Amino acid sequence: MSDRDNSNNFMWFLAGLGFGALMGVLYAPRSGRETREAIKNTAQEGSEYLKTRGREARESMSTWVDRGKEAVSQKKEQISSAIDATRQAYREAAGEAKKSS
Repeated sequence: MSDRDNSNNFMWFLAGLGFGALMGVLYAPRSGRETREAIKNTAQEGSEYLKTRGREARESMSTWVDRGKEAVSQKKEQISSAIDATRQAYREAAGEAKKSS
């Protein structure tokens, strides 16, 4: 009995879907051609919007990549300077150790 209820409910769903589609066509505020034009225009506007946003995102990412490269370059310079200072301090300490021996 449950299977019959489910199929009956599904049939009512399909009937309601068909009735809704029929009412939508009968009471549409525009003709088919106007509706297709409206859909096409909306799709073109959406496409342009996505292109614009994609271009903006690409520019933003380029800016962030450039900033990241600059930060990495600065840190490399700082590390290089620290290594050079450490080497110099080691050489001086090693030189003083030899003199005192």
